[in-house]
Amino acid sequence: MTPHTTRTAPGGVIETDVSARLDRLPWGRFHTLVVLALGITWVLDGLEVTLAGALAGALKASPTLRFSNAEIGLATSSYLAGAVLGAVGFGWLTDRLGRKKLFFITLAVYLAATAATGLSWNLWSFCLFRFLTGAGIGGEYTAINSTIQELIPARARGWTDLVINGSFWLGAVLGAGTSLVVLDPALFGPDTGWRVAFGLGAFLGLVILFLRTWIPESPRWLMTHGRHEEAEALVAGIEARFRAEGHALSDGPFPKARLRQRSHTPLAEVLAALKIYRQRAWVGLALMSAQAFFYNAIFFTYALILIDFYGVPADGVGWYILPFAAGNFFGPVLLGRLFDTVGRKPMIALTYGLSGVLLALSGLAFQQELVTATTLTLCWMAVFFFASAAASSAYLTVSEVFPLEIRALAIALFYAVGTSVGAVGPALFGVLIEGHSRSAIFGGYLLASVLMIAAGVVAGIWGVAAERKSLEDVAKPLAAAE
Repeated sequence: MTPHTTRTAPGGVIETDVSARLDRLPWGRFHTLVVLALGITWVLDGLEVTLAGALAGALKASPTLRFSNAEIGLATSSYLAGAVLGAVGFGWLTDRLGRKKLFFITLAVYLAATAATGLSWNLWSFCLFRFLTGAGIGGEYTAINSTIQELIPARARGWTDLVINGSFWLGAVLGAGTSLVVLDPALFGPDTGWRVAFGLGAFLGLVILFLRTWIPESPRWLMTHGRHEEAEALVAGIEARFRAEGHALSDGPFPKARLRQRSHTPLAEVLAALKIYRQRAWVGLALMSAQAFFYNAIFFTYALILIDFYGVPADGVGWYILPFAAGNFFGPVLLGRLFDTVGRKPMIALTYGLSGVLLALSGLAFQQELVTATTLTLCWMAVFFFASAAASSAYLTVSEVFPLEIRALAIALFYAVGTSVGAVGPALFGVLIEGHSRSAIFGGYLLASVLMIAAGVVAGIWGVAAERKSLEDVAKPLAAAE
C-alpha cells in the first residue's frame, strides 16, 4: 500500500492530495451520516417556516398576542432579517474559526431562541425571539453548506445538495403535522398550542446537537489554515473506515495541490476575490434574490390566503400544507440527478423558467376565482415541484463556485442579499392580503414570476458548468501556489 503524505515544501508551501482522495471515495455510510447529521438543518428551517405560517391563525386568535395580518408579516420579516445578519456574521466566523465550531454554535443559538419564542408575551418579544431564531438558521446555512460541499464526492455533489436543501419540506410536513395537533382545541387552549409547537422545535434542535458530535472538521478547511497534519490524519481515518466496511479504495497516486500555509485569509484578499469572480457573483445574486422573494412572498402568506379568501379554519391549514410540501420535496429528489448529468446551466434555466410561468398561470386562476382551496393547492404543488429544485440549485451554485477560503462567507453574503430582497415579500403580501384584492395579490405573483424567469435566463447564459468537477477545479483556492 502506498502511503499518502502531505509534504511541506520550502517557503511554507505544502503539496497535498487530500481533496483528490476525498473526491475518489465511493458513497458510504460516512456520507450518509454526514447528510443526516448536517442536512437536517433544512428540516429545522422547514419546521420553523411552516409553523410560522400554519400558526398564523392561532397567533391572531391568541388572547395574549392578538396579531393582525400586518403584524404577522412583520414577525416573519424579523425572522428573515435575523437570518440575514446571522448568515453574514456566522459566515465570516465559519471561514475564520472552522466549520465544526460554527455548526455547533449556530444550532445552539437556534434552539435557545425558538424555545424563547414559545414564551413570548407581546409583539416585540415575539419579533425579537424570531429574529434570534433566524440568526441561528442563517448561520447554519453557511456552516452546513460549506461543510457538506467539502465532504461529498464531486460526482454526487449536485444531487446531494439539492436533496438536502429539498429536505426543508420534510420539516414543512413535520411542522404541518405538529400544527394539526397543537391547534386542536380538544388538546390545547388557544394560548398554549402555539407555545408547545415552538418548544417541540427546540427539543428537536437539542437532539440534533448530540448527533453532530462525531462529524469531523472539513479536511479542506484544515489544509488551507496551516493544519495539514490534522487534515491528513482525518482523511486517513475516513479511508480506514471505508476499508473496514469492505470498500476497495485506489491507492493513487492522486493529483496534488500546492498551497501556501497561513492561519487565515486577509479580508482584503476576500474582497479582491469577489471582484475577480464578479460574473459568478452577479449570477449568484440573481438566483438567490429571485428564489427568496418567490418563496417568502408565497409560502409565508399561504395560510393567510387560505383563511381570508377560502374560509379555511386556522386549525385545518396543515392539511393543505402537507401536499404542498410533498411537491416541494419530490422536485429536488426526482430532478436532482439531472443537475449532475444534463448539467447545471440548462437545468437551472429550465427550473427557474418553468417556476415563473406556472406561478403566473396559477395566479391568474386565483385572480379570476377559477380555483378552490384544494385546486389552488394542487396548482402550488406543480409550481413548487420545479421551484424547489430551482431554489436548491441557487444554494448549490453559490456554495461551489467560489474559492474554498471564502466559501462560507460567499454563501452568507449571497444568502443575506437574497433574503433581504425576499424579506420584502411577506410584509408586502401581508398588506396586499389585508386589502382583500385578488388583483393586487395577482400583481405580486407576477412580480415574483418575472424575477424567476429573469434569473433563469441569467444562469443559462453566464452560469458555471460545475457538474462532476472538484471544488478546486471549479475555483482555485486563494492559497494556491504556482
